Amino acid sequence: MDSRKTDISLLQVLQKDPTITQRGIAVEIGLSLGTVNYCLKKLIEKGWVKTNNFCYSNNKKSYAYLLTPKGVEEKKRLTIEFIACKEKEYQQIKREIARLKKEVS
Repeated sequence: MDSRKTDISLLQVLQKDPTITQRGIAVEIGLSLGTVNYCLKKLIEKGWVKTNNFCYSNNKKSYAYLLTPKGVEEKKRLTIEFIACKEKEYQQIKREIARLKKEVS
């Protein structure tokens, strides 16, 4: 998974469920726990995500991962880029299929 797709996936998961654990994220998007931890730290460094500790939780290690306004904007920008890239790939595949069909007929 390339880093843009990883960032998009992480941001989507966090926006949907800010209280999800890193292990839950790893399972949901198919990455290792270590990779999720590393990528979350990078998103926090970029200012796209912030963490809040649950003050009243019995488990003091629980965090909420919240998208910052910058994170929401970056998620939107990355998603638009990703869609454009996939549409370009789709058009290339359609041309290749048409060429192959012509070749075998």
